[in-house]
Amino acid sequence: MATAAALHILVKTEKEAKEILIQLQKGKNFGTLAKRHSLCPSGKKGGDLGEFRRGQMVKAFDDVVFKKEILTVHGPVKTRFGYHLIKTLYRN
Repeated sequence: MATAAALHILVKTEKEAKEILIQLQKGKNFGTLAKRHSLCPSGKKGGDLGEFRRGQMVKAFDDVVFKKEILTVHGPVKTRFGYHLIKTLYRN
């Protein structure tokens, strides 16, 4: 079974996600921004979701983690929870 590890920042609006993405592109630390902005409990850990299996996350999230480039911030990705910025650390 494929597994991966990822960081994410979850916010309510696409606008907010895009504003945070700009800060990341300017070199701001992902973990620091996750602690400040993320609505997910993982925000306290810098957005770290740990390792998970394919299919454990909602499809839109899974598609980014298991198909897109690793160590790159992707998003905003819309799910029923809100808008995510996702950074896949590794997958196997």
